[in-house]
Amino acid sequence: MKHRVMICMAGVFGLLCLSGKALGTEATGEFPDLTPNIVTPPPGSAPRFNGAKVFGVRPGSPIQYTVAVSGQRPMTYSAEGMPEGVAFDMGNGLLRGAVKKPGTYLIKLRATNAAGTAERELRLVVGDTFALTPPMGCNTYGGLGPFVDEKGVRASARAMAKKLRDFGYCYVNIDDGWQGERGGPFNAIQPNEKFSDMKKLCDDLHAMGLKVGNYSTPWRTSYEGFVGGSSDSEDGAWAKLPRGKGKGWTHGPYRFEINDARQAAAWGIDYFKYDWGIDSMELAKIMGDALRAQPRDIVLELSNTAPFKDAAAYTAIGTMTRTDGDLVDVWSKTQLDAGKQKWALGVRDLWVSHKRWQAYNKPGHWNMPCPLRVGMLGGWDRKPLRPSRLTVDEQFSHVSLWCLWASPIIIGAPLDTLDAFTLSLLTNSEMLDVNQDPLGLQAVNLDVSGGEVLVKRLEDGTVAVGLFNIGEEPSTVTVTWEQAQVRGPQRVRDLWRHKDLGVFSDRFSAADIPRHGVVVVRLFPAESGTN
Repeated sequence: MKHRVMICMAGVFGLLCLSGKALGTEATGEFPDLTPNIVTPPPGSAPRFNGAKVFGVRPGSPIQYTVAVSGQRPMTYSAEGMPEGVAFDMGNGLLRGAVKKPGTYLIKLRATNAAGTAERELRLVVGDTFALTPPMGCNTYGGLGPFVDEKGVRASARAMAKKLRDFGYCYVNIDDGWQGERGGPFNAIQPNEKFSDMKKLCDDLHAMGLKVGNYSTPWRTSYEGFVGGSSDSEDGAWAKLPRGKGKGWTHGPYRFEINDARQAAAWGIDYFKYDWGIDSMELAKIMGDALRAQPRDIVLELSNTAPFKDAAAYTAIGTMTRTDGDLVDVWSKTQLDAGKQKWALGVRDLWVSHKRWQAYNKPGHWNMPCPLRVGMLGGWDRKPLRPSRLTVDEQFSHVSLWCLWASPIIIGAPLDTLDAFTLSLLTNSEMLDVNQDPLGLQAVNLDVSGGEVLVKRLEDGTVAVGLFNIGEEPSTVTVTWEQAQVRGPQRVRDLWRHKDLGVFSDRFSAADIPRHGVVVVRLFPAESGTN
């Protein structure tokens, strides 16, 4: 057995560097052809189950679980062992219904097409906790900003159903820009003129096997200048206060969390982002309690920059907690102008702050770094769409971090604009398996010579390892089995390329990883035959 093996990745990663130049610095709206940089094989013809292996729901709450299976169509589905109150739509692969009795129910799922059959055991856990794996979906703000409208939401929903649902994505989250005046049966925020009927929108997306999110803030006026969750008037009338600190971006004396939570549940909302001013623990708890009191399970994202000193308390309130400020599509905020450096973060900046939250990530509560900054972006700047400025290597590292962290995979670009390369980043089944692993552990960060290593233990006893080059020159990064907390020879598999690399005795090294690049592997116990 050799004690040290160098695996040279320079040939592959040379394609990924693109000379280290950032992409899309001009707002042309045109996407460069990144197809040559795709390293993940396309999905096979045979059925393959993706997404969550475990699904949590509270007793009596509506169940909607979409069976995520990639492979050739047409495809048929079946399910065995469903508890009383749950029905299975065999044509569309949807579990629906409600279960009153707490417990864990094992459901055997089967998918068949002309190329074969696949099976999976789904654990349906009926109890106090839901969102047992990181939510997967999209958010409108990065691409559409305050200009979001029903047409754009439906376009993303159609794209998700066509290209992403089979890999576990389901949430279509409407961010700031949908809010109109208060009214309706609950005196709650109603949609503005850009949305015709929120209930129908939710019903239509549910019928597609998707889920819907919306947005509010405890402020009088939202960040983008729309109706907020508090008011100076007892009846909730909006004074159209201007944007800004000391103006609309302040808390009113009259609060409407209960009103808005009831309306969200009545429409069929599945995800609620509560943004800005959540550093007040009292306000965060009011909204958390209001949503938990509803007769459906609604994911609560507390955003943004929750104080780390109160991490344990936020974990008990929300389903997701934003661990820092707003991520933009750069590696380091030093690449930005002085004004943006005051509020924006690059991938590396967020990485440094996010890793301290590691102990608070678990099924039912997920540390939320920010939506992904890949694809066509520009909404937050109110500018035309442009490609992500991250280099290709940085995009691989960006998505790898979110998967290893077990962070929510929320896409920040309009889904109908996704190119083939970006889709390959978002639909790598073996990387998503790491993200959706039922243990829900955030990877442990290790400082090593030449870079950094992230180690994530998985439910089946295997270990996922990310070897990152955070420097400015190509570097070799090594992980030892002691660092990975495994023993004996290990079979090493490259997860981005779906390629077995061999069996190694006590360590694995990836040579010549380019600046800001990554190699992600999974370690499986092996008996002999080491390299």
